[in-house]
Amino acid sequence: MNYQQTVDYLYSILPAFQKSGKKALRYNFENIVALCQELENPQNSFKCIHIAGTNGKGSSSHMLASVLQEAGYKTGLYTSPHLKDFRERFRINGKMIPKNYVTNFVKKLKPIIKQVQPSFFEVSVAIAFKYFADSEVDIAVIEVGLGGRLDSTNIIIPILSLITNIGFDHKEILGDTLEKIAYEKAGIIKPNIPVVISESIPETHSVFKNIAKERNALLFFAEDSFQVIGSINNKKTTSYLVNNFKTQEIREIKLDLNGKYQSKNLIGVLKCIDTLNYNNNFNISTAAIKNGLKNVVHNTGLKGRWQVLSYEPLTVCDTGHNEHAFKYLSEKIMQFKSGKVHLILGFVKDKDVASFIKSINSEINIVFCIINTVRGMSIDDYRSLANIIGRNVNIYSNVNHAISEIQVSAEPQDFIFVGGSTYLVAEINNL
Repeated sequence: MNYQQTVDYLYSILPAFQKSGKKALRYNFENIVALCQELENPQNSFKCIHIAGTNGKGSSSHMLASVLQEAGYKTGLYTSPHLKDFRERFRINGKMIPKNYVTNFVKKLKPIIKQVQPSFFEVSVAIAFKYFADSEVDIAVIEVGLGGRLDSTNIIIPILSLITNIGFDHKEILGDTLEKIAYEKAGIIKPNIPVVISESIPETHSVFKNIAKERNALLFFAEDSFQVIGSINNKKTTSYLVNNFKTQEIREIKLDLNGKYQSKNLIGVLKCIDTLNYNNNFNISTAAIKNGLKNVVHNTGLKGRWQVLSYEPLTVCDTGHNEHAFKYLSEKIMQFKSGKVHLILGFVKDKDVASFIKSINSEINIVFCIINTVRGMSIDDYRSLANIIGRNVNIYSNVNHAISEIQVSAEPQDFIFVGGSTYLVAEINNL
């Protein structure tokens, strides 16, 4: 099999969350443990950082990887899902895993895959662990897939854990309160291993404190060490003024990931770097931090985080896909007052989006898009949603058709936003 045939094979025989939703999840470690034992437990042969959170874990993973790379460390990065190419999930110093590594891995592991019948995600995690071990990385940044406590990545013993934030998402899986969701995310906290919290809220503060205390883990709330006191948005970067409480120094940091929500991710990443230097004997210089954060997209190939698709009219996409993300996105969108705002949105069926859509200003133009996945909302779903929110809404069968049509009808000073689901953003051409 060639590379594409290999990926198609995996999709055809393995349950994937993208296609099957909750049915694809495994609520124990039996499969990933069996796979890793077959591979001689590669996850134990490299240092790693483990990252969980409702939102921001992908951005934070890429930010940390970029900084570590700039500091001279051979850095592995595992994230999910991918947008265009399965290999996006596995990178070393920004370069995707070779196609032949994927095909050879699957060819060799076919018997155990057939025997264990793991999920698509479990095989992905096993590939990442083996690839990073074979490549002898200095450090790997590992992003949780969903939750934390029972996620397949949680068989690693990291040198540092990061939990970005807690919000409502996947309530049917993780729980219907912020406390329950925090408990699941806090499952990545390991005995005697430091953990950083990027964004703290009253409902979850005690959850993290109690679990960290039980496991004798040093707990750091980023807001106790760093504060963003101002920001200036430019076309390609956002400049943040960051106050370091320990040194009493105010530093300007340029970040090439735009979006107001990145300020919360930023201080979590800075605290992680601080912890790596002072608790783990890393040597990450100020210059590495500066260059790493300014060049995240270039260094790691990150896509879909407030990414500009074109100008006049300004067209942006973002993979934020839950209530917590929409809150920040709405604030950012409302900054565009020079022209009309157009939202091109697509959702999966298990998202409760009516309340969010209902709160959008009636002057904003909204259109819906069908997503090419069985989990996506149907035309009837969108029509019901339009009735609930009391709007006449156009429904497109293809996101690229929607973008083209709205760009033609919009004025140069208008603003077009594309999002609502990672899967919708993945279908944008030339991303």
